[in-house]
Amino acid sequence: MFVRVRSQTSCQFSLLFFPSLLIFSLSMRRAKLDLPSRFHFSAEIPLRIGDVNYNNHLGNDTVLSLIHEARVRFWNQHGYTELNIEGVGTIMSDAVIVYKSEAFYGDVLSIDVAVADLQRVGFDFVYLITNKKSGKEVARAKTGIVFFDYDKRKIADMPEKFRTMFS
Repeated sequence: MFVRVRSQTSCQFSLLFFPSLLIFSLSMRRAKLDLPSRFHFSAEIPLRIGDVNYNNHLGNDTVLSLIHEARVRFWNQHGYTELNIEGVGTIMSDAVIVYKSEAFYGDVLSIDVAVADLQRVGFDFVYLITNKKSGKEVARAKTGIVFFDYDKRKIADMPEKFRTMFS
């Protein structure tokens, strides 16, 4: 007997019944992330032993740290820090990571960084992570960035100089 139940949230559940065996599978939409046509910065980061997990490949939690490192290098290249972009800081509002393939200890990852979707108070960083040697895509990610005045503890407008640089 095969039973398929579709929920309102676009998740699809499948239950397969066999004698003394129940198989449950969950089909759901996967996150998709389109890449911009142009990247503004690239960093190469070798994977350290602490970046791999018990499965001996790049840990999913490490990807967020790697893109943070690339983001800090991006800011440094432009003479900024995360706490001072033309007098205001930034704060991350969201993150999306889409995993494409494995990476291993010793691999050198190329992380391309783009500034995208400029708004009044923020923008998106989009990242493309590839294995430098093989050229294989490892992951892509996006972080939502909001400008923030840490002295006033409130959201701030995007600095005009920053907007001009990346418009």
